Amino acid sequence: MKPVIGLIGPGAMGLGITRALRRHGFTVHVRDINPERNALAQAAGAIVEPTAAAVARRARIVITVVVDGAQTDEVCLGAGGIVETLPKGGVVMMCSTVAPSYTAGLAQRLAEYGILTLDAPISGGPARAEAGTMSMMIAGGKEALDLCAGVLPAMSDKRFVVGDTPGQGGTMKLVNNLLAGIHNVAAAEALALGLKAGLDPHKVFDVVMASSGGSWMFGDRVRRLIDGDKQVAAAMPILTKDVGLALDLGRGLQSPLPLGAAAHQIFLAALAHGHAGEDDNAVFRVYQALTGVELP
Repeated sequence: MKPVIGLIGPGAMGLGITRALRRHGFTVHVRDINPERNALAQAAGAIVEPTAAAVARRARIVITVVVDGAQTDEVCLGAGGIVETLPKGGVVMMCSTVAPSYTAGLAQRLAEYGILTLDAPISGGPARAEAGTMSMMIAGGKEALDLCAGVLPAMSDKRFVVGDTPGQGGTMKLVNNLLAGIHNVAAAEALALGLKAGLDPHKVFDVVMASSGGSWMFGDRVRRLIDGDKQVAAAMPILTKDVGLALDLGRGLQSPLPLGAAAHQIFLAALAHGHAGEDDNAVFRVYQALTGVELP
């Protein structure tokens, strides 16, 4: 019999996860502070609850897909939070990207209530979340992994168990997102150079993606830019936050990250130019302002 799943935060990624779980026959109880997100989750067949505690009362596995550590704290330990009702031996599966030290500390606090933690940040975007083809970087003890074993394949087709200690999954996610941020900015810089020199943006895309300079971020972000796709697949503040967390991690380990720091400054410039509500390929707009080129 499939376990009942709770999910806090059916936003861009959480809604896709909800739909994937429903497609695989799981009963899913959800909660979001945004009524519109609750309505979308309900339309997908999920059961909307009034609080995180109400979600946890119905489930043994609760997935959190919120923005940051502050929101995670609120839904886990705040008034009406998960710890009020999740049974001992239940699991909080953390899919948000937060500081690894925060995740380790939260796991200790949840353990005081007899609750297990699975550190399981996700990568791939909303479309892959809905398709159940995300990548997951997982860290946690055997008991938590065993309890979630039937759920994880419905969420992801690329699962990497990187350690047995919560926080290690988040560390791996920051390594990945540091590269994603650098590649995003590098793509904008290279495209701006090509346009400044008079090249056709479609030709730049085709040649780079067939050559050694190509990257997944170049392929995705430049393609959507030149296609005029204004859908917010990954909001500007999210990758800005993630690269900032990677810089914090590097600072604590005395590991220099000069490329990450440079990329972070471009992200901050994009936010300062008013692009917070746009997709993170808005970094191209920073280079538009710097170079005067006309982007597609």
